[in-house]
Amino acid sequence: MRAIAEPISVWHTEHVYFNRLLELLHEQLDVFHTGERPNYELMFDIVSYLREFSDRFHHPREEVAFARLAKHCPDLELQLSRLSQEHRVIAHAGEKLLALLNAIVGGAIIQRAEVEVAAATYLVYYGNHIAKEEEDVLTRAAQSLSPEDWEAVKAAVPGVQDPLSGDNLNGRYRELRRQIARER
Repeated sequence: MRAIAEPISVWHTEHVYFNRLLELLHEQLDVFHTGERPNYELMFDIVSYLREFSDRFHHPREEVAFARLAKHCPDLELQLSRLSQEHRVIAHAGEKLLALLNAIVGGAIIQRAEVEVAAATYLVYYGNHIAKEEEDVLTRAAQSLSPEDWEAVKAAVPGVQDPLSGDNLNGRYRELRRQIARER
């Protein structure tokens, strides 16, 4: 049972971490709503990290888990397909928001409404997506996936190093890690 509990725990822990990053992003969006200047660099780093780690490593592992879970639980097939589609929507929304934030950090003037729409789309999709997985998928995955299934999930993206962890912390993410530690 420990072999199954560990990947579920990792999956859940990553969701908790991603939700915390989304909260930090939302806090900066709230600053934006007051008419003040948010920390665009922090916003950029949050979205960049989520694109770099979640979209490239976390979501591909989930895709393998979804495919295997659909074979064990055909009643979840449509829901898992929607969640896979949301991975693509989240990646697209993240890329759009990242481009806007990159332009702002680079000195461009972007309409507030454009940034608000992009950030709100990203936050809503991502937050709802995580909630659906937590509520509907993790328990079923824990009940239904075998150790062999979990090995396939792990093998989907081997050797992943979280860019926010370890001693070789990318200088660009130092402030982001400091913000996360401060908020706990």
